[in-house]
Amino acid sequence: MKNVLLLFVFALALFACEKAPQPIDYGEDDCDFCSMTIVSPTHAAQVVTKKGRNYKFDASECMINFLNSEMKEEDMLYVLSADYLNPGELINSKDATFLVSENIPSPMGAFLSAVSTKEAAQSLQKENDGELFTWDEIKKKIGSR
Repeated sequence: MKNVLLLFVFALALFACEKAPQPIDYGEDDCDFCSMTIVSPTHAAQVVTKKGRNYKFDASECMINFLNSEMKEEDMLYVLSADYLNPGELINSKDATFLVSENIPSPMGAFLSAVSTKEAAQSLQKENDGELFTWDEIKKKIGSR
């Protein structure tokens, strides 16, 4: 019994130290920037620091504002945005293409959506109009609002 308990404690400690994204509990988790409840699996975002701390956001624009005001991006292990075309799937924000389209509302009103490939973003843009941005471009646009 003692060995089982020791193994359980070791496994718990190992799991607690894991530096990885955590599942977002939609409708329960709050945004670490604006404190709104995270409800949209098409617009949520998350960062994980190199120390293993997770921050969850209701929208990529909240994550960008958080990074601009609270943290340095170089301290992040993961910077993730929800893939608009695959709800609930988080993708690397630095590799994503972002669409700002007034035909696709986002939780914080920036009309910002992330897509995993430029080709998919161009297709979404054809259907919804709007403007495409890289990660660096969207950080500047959101940061200047």
